[in-house]
Amino acid sequence: MPDETVPDSGRESGGSAPSPGTRRPGGRTARTRAAVRDAVLAGLTEHGYPGLTVEYVAAHSGVHKTTLYRRWKDVEGLVADALDLAGEDSWVPPDTGSLEGDLRALAQEVVDSFTDPAVAASGSAMIAAAFQSERAADALRDYYAERFARCEALVERAVRRGELAAAPDAAAEAASGVTPHRGIDAGALVRSVSAPLFFRLFITREPVDDTVAEQAVAATLAAARAGAFTVAGRTDPSPGAAP
Repeated sequence: MPDETVPDSGRESGGSAPSPGTRRPGGRTARTRAAVRDAVLAGLTEHGYPGLTVEYVAAHSGVHKTTLYRRWKDVEGLVADALDLAGEDSWVPPDTGSLEGDLRALAQEVVDSFTDPAVAASGSAMIAAAFQSERAADALRDYYAERFARCEALVERAVRRGELAAAPDAAAEAASGVTPHRGIDAGALVRSVSAPLFFRLFITREPVDDTVAEQAVAATLAAARAGAFTVAGRTDPSPGAAP
């Protein structure tokens, strides 16, 4: 999935940080957050998490370090906030007209994101930071949970087209007004596409290409059609819940 959006509230006042995907007002605050985010990404790419400093972010964002300390507290807060900002974008899963096409497009996004030198370094640096900061790890989990939740629409469309078998009681649930895709774990299905790619990228450090992406798609399709991602019994997650 793409690498693909700080808080004004939680980290500067001690309150809880807003959930990824929450829209915040624009204006000067948004410009400040974007400038800080860009500086954080540049610093992670250039120096890695251990070498990132508040002073670096101040020098490259144009935001005084006193402001950075007041609003974000420390480097951990800056990195976690940059991931929160990434989760606020308007990304939606592909809609190609078929499940196979949608999964292929998702896999291609991962390949493109981590093979394009213009974007791969910053995405890799963010993931690496999550191994060294628990707050960054939490933010990364929230980021991807949001992405997987958005992919519920992809699964719902596939069920309605008859490409996936819904849970045994899906027909009755649909007649009662319950969305029929709720018997399928959309998050697990989407993870099945991206997991082999991330394994090669970050564990074995092997290259990824279109052939590897196609293999991941084929394996996921076979598993999905065999019912591997169908959840037994009725499930009724709250709207927007992470899969």
